[in-house]
Amino acid sequence: MSFEAFLSSVALCEGGDGGGLQIIYLFKKLLINNQIRSPRVRVIDEAGKQLGIIPLQEALQIAKGRNLDLMQVTERVEPPVCKLMDYGKYIYSEQKKARKEAQKQKSGQLKQIRISLGISPHDLEVKTIQAKKFLKRGDKVRIEMRLRGRERSFGQLAREKMSKFTEILKGSVAIKIERELKKEPRGLTMIISKE
Repeated sequence: MSFEAFLSSVALCEGGDGGGLQIIYLFKKLLINNQIRSPRVRVIDEAGKQLGIIPLQEALQIAKGRNLDLMQVTERVEPPVCKLMDYGKYIYSEQKKARKEAQKQKSGQLKQIRISLGISPHDLEVKTIQAKKFLKRGDKVRIEMRLRGRERSFGQLAREKMSKFTEILKGSVAIKIERELKKEPRGLTMIISKE
């Protein structure tokens, strides 16, 4: 595979663990123009109209005349189906779709905020600012309150602190409770998201 063919079948995206570029394979290698080996092909034009089964050289001439590329869509049938299209535009649109999909996956992450029973008002404010930032980005937020030792006997006070936290958030961001306040062995948790 030539370097140009390799670049045409991948997308470069920023991010990842190392902060550099990630290479994401978009699709299997597609055969275009002179890479197609079948002597006869079934041709579909750019509007989706079938031109029929014609010799490969004639199909290449039609593509060249229309200033387009002949791209093999499927090879499972005999003769293979080829479509007239602008290969550069096709690659660009596929890369754009891949970036959108990557952003959708990235935006639905679950972030965690941990508060304690004896949290000070200022610390509570800092935690709400952080939660707002996560919610505005589209992330879900898991709010956790760890109860240690004798703190476990103050269950009602812990519930009040958690409800106060969500009330502060509701004042500035419309939130939806994904999972109600739940008692767990080490404390209380709930999951919220932006409405």
